[in-house]
Amino acid sequence: MTITAPSQAQQASAEGVRVRFTIEGKALNATLEDNSASRSFLAMLPVEVTLEDYASNEKIFYPTEKLSTTDVPDGVDPEPGDITYYAPWGDVALFYRDFRYSTGLVRLGRFDEGAVPVLSASGSLKAHIAIIK
Repeated sequence: MTITAPSQAQQASAEGVRVRFTIEGKALNATLEDNSASRSFLAMLPVEVTLEDYASNEKIFYPTEKLSTTDVPDGVDPEPGDITYYAPWGDVALFYRDFRYSTGLVRLGRFDEGAVPVLSASGSLKAHIAIIK
């Protein structure tokens, strides 16, 4: 199923766009890939979210709207530091441990460095996500 978010970003490309996740006071920069899901993700920024533990390998949050998946591959094999979107459930997942190939998983981008220790902290984490201007 293809989902198109009503607030899809007007930006022609998300390639190389930089975003900052400020998690519990720690700034983590990331670079986005260019696909419809990343452009939809950009359209919702800035945003405040609570990151929840999931499966002891990722932190997740649910955006207020589903992201577009019109031009994405069938799935990806996420690595620690990847920022992804799991289309079947509609959640954004930030991986801090390796995981297997998953159908329906879309790579939005990747943290530059330093995300794994911050994301692997136990419990919920408050985060502010914004585009770096």
